[in-house]
Amino acid sequence: MKRPSKKALLLIATVAAATIITTTFAAIWLSKILNLNIPSLGTIKTMGVEAYWDRNLTNKTETIKWGTVWPGSSHNTTFYIRSISNIETKLKLNTTNWNPSDLSSYMNLTWTYNGTVVSPSEVIEVTLTLSASSSYSFIMYLLTNDVKQFSLDIIINTQEYR
Repeated sequence: MKRPSKKALLLIATVAAATIITTTFAAIWLSKILNLNIPSLGTIKTMGVEAYWDRNLTNKTETIKWGTVWPGSSHNTTFYIRSISNIETKLKLNTTNWNPSDLSSYMNLTWTYNGTVVSPSEVIEVTLTLSASSSYSFIMYLLTNDVKQFSLDIIINTQEYR
């Protein structure tokens, strides 16, 4: 069996890359043209810590309004976490109760916490980033399911440090 030539492999790679780029731009363009956006709300649930909007710990964080989320967009929210544990801990982030539930396949929540030990009463600044996919399948999911808004629970809790 004859191996494909370098020109044939280059052509295949070029066509594949062009297809991916075209599909991505078409998905983003369609989302803008169709005014495809979804308002959102994240409920903050904490265990072993408290979350605040300000460093002075006077304005407690209970919900995050991400604003309008477009396919392919990312949104950041910064707040402060204070340990209410009496031992040194590390923090864990989890999301649950996505509504609609399949949306979690197309969105990702990350944070700037780097795994350092948090002492009792220590306050640290954390930024959450919610990123939405720009994929064609995400846009089709939104259209097919007529998604107009979404919500999720954001759980921040502690894990004993040893």
